[in-house]
Amino acid sequence: MLAASPSSQAKVQQWAACRSRAAPPPSTALLPPPAVSGRVIVAGLSRRTVAPRPFRAVAADADPSQTSPTPQSPPLFADEEKMLASYVPVFVMLPLGVVTLENELEDAEGLRAQLRRLRDAGVDGVMVDVWWGIVEGAGPGLYEWRAYRELFRLVQAEGLKLQAIMSFHACGGNVGDAVSIPIPRWVREVGDDDPDVFYTSSAGVRNREYLTIGVDDQPLFYGRTAIQLYADFMKNFRENMADFLDSGLIVDIEVGLGPAGELRYPSYPESQGWEFPGIGQFQCYNKYLAADFKAAAAEAGHPEWELPGDAGDVNDTPEDTGFFAAEGGTYLTEQGRFFLAWYSGKLLEHGDRVLDEANRAFLGCRVKLAAKVSGIHWWYRHPSHAAELAAGYYNLDGRDGYRPVARMLSRHDGALLNFTCAEMRDSEQPEEAMSSPERLVRQALSAGWGEGVDVALENALSRYDRSGYNQMLLNARPNGARVGDGGAPPRRVAAVTYLRLSDELLAGKNFRIFRTFVRKMHADLDHCPDPARYGRPIKPLQRSGPEIPVERLLEATAPAPPLPFDTETDMSVGGGLAEAIDWVLDKIERIFG
Repeated sequence: MLAASPSSQAKVQQWAACRSRAAPPPSTALLPPPAVSGRVIVAGLSRRTVAPRPFRAVAADADPSQTSPTPQSPPLFADEEKMLASYVPVFVMLPLGVVTLENELEDAEGLRAQLRRLRDAGVDGVMVDVWWGIVEGAGPGLYEWRAYRELFRLVQAEGLKLQAIMSFHACGGNVGDAVSIPIPRWVREVGDDDPDVFYTSSAGVRNREYLTIGVDDQPLFYGRTAIQLYADFMKNFRENMADFLDSGLIVDIEVGLGPAGELRYPSYPESQGWEFPGIGQFQCYNKYLAADFKAAAAEAGHPEWELPGDAGDVNDTPEDTGFFAAEGGTYLTEQGRFFLAWYSGKLLEHGDRVLDEANRAFLGCRVKLAAKVSGIHWWYRHPSHAAELAAGYYNLDGRDGYRPVARMLSRHDGALLNFTCAEMRDSEQPEEAMSSPERLVRQALSAGWGEGVDVALENALSRYDRSGYNQMLLNARPNGARVGDGGAPPRRVAAVTYLRLSDELLAGKNFRIFRTFVRKMHADLDHCPDPARYGRPIKPLQRSGPEIPVERLLEATAPAPPLPFDTETDMSVGGGLAEAIDWVLDKIERIFG
């Protein structure tokens, strides 16, 4: 049964520790909001929280017999203490449908067994999508957290930490999407009446995976703007998960900022026929973004400028188009440069504003905020970087498209830059794609470190082979893990999240290699449950810094040489000989079961 939120007096007392430090509502945004247009459906919506049972029971709803005590680190020798400076925590992403569309935890006992195996392998924690379409699916302002509370208790009982993704996008239609979870029905119904609330290609094709950033300030959703929808969801999460926040279970809040939870435009959706290595398409042809562009062009003294009409189709190559052609492409003209600066700038503004709301929602909680940036590695070696430009990353050989993102993140108490495709090697890519995942990862990590923000890594595709793991180890510690007497601690990422938990990962050879991978990420040390011991203390979230002027963001586009990376990791999970041993062990397992 759906019910209103109980009174604050009925909530567990310990929640107040995190909740009491929430920030007041914002007084200003990154940029002044545009004039409101469109219809207001309902004003003055009352926020309600679904509560199927009294909240006074949550402090005792975990079975003590199922709760694992917090593990304690054993004392270390001096050399081991030094190696803690190279320790990289490993998280594993849970299945996309671990909470079903019906808001039920899928196979809790089976999941418990899987989590126990991860814990025994030394894994530090897990990552989970908290789907907007599930939690607020019953109606505007109706939040149902029951299944996620059950999941979080299960993770806590197994002694693991948690990275929670505020997933404001739909699942389904992207690479690796195994289930379909749309955004809330009542939001889609607004889109049925006004399809321009969705991203739109030049051909008029709508993408219903994520609301267009053109409606960030439009009160079209029962009196609320898109930004307010996201802010209310995060505030309600904090209120209803405060016991887990206070206990230290939740260590990261990754804020979904676009399709697949990434800060980008939905330029290459598989659901609309995209195939690798198609360049994708610009996604700014709905009436809200089109009007914004025309206003910006008029202010710049060029009211005659229009959105690009020569950027091709989703599966074109750069040379199939007028816009991305290496010689004389529109992207090199004054009008093309203006468009790309506007297109990428709107994305930065959106990310900055949603992260500012996240900072307010979780202010004072012992968590780090994070934002995911997509590793769009195809056409990286083409002069136009066409696929990156279509996704909103204005990155060229003479212009850094990732350092402005890192600079924006730096103002939100050093929010993490989480980057993908960490497992990929250039040699694995087809030559015709002009791809370079290695150079791209190097650039993105250098951008983050150069701006003083922590970076984290994910693999883009599920991999179980030693080559993929070794590449992730190299990127996680690009200059190795060995530290001599008096030497500086090695550069390392804040965390690595492996995609994704499955029966295949936990089977035979795959799990043996994975266990070795975790051990190597931990610098050959046992699991360390205290981040402070390996130099990553989790502090109360501080208020975001002052807004960064556009001029300072533009300064960050000046290209800088990437930091030096070794060619191979010094903590390999093995190569050819290890593969031969795997073959023998597999034979033995098949024979003896």
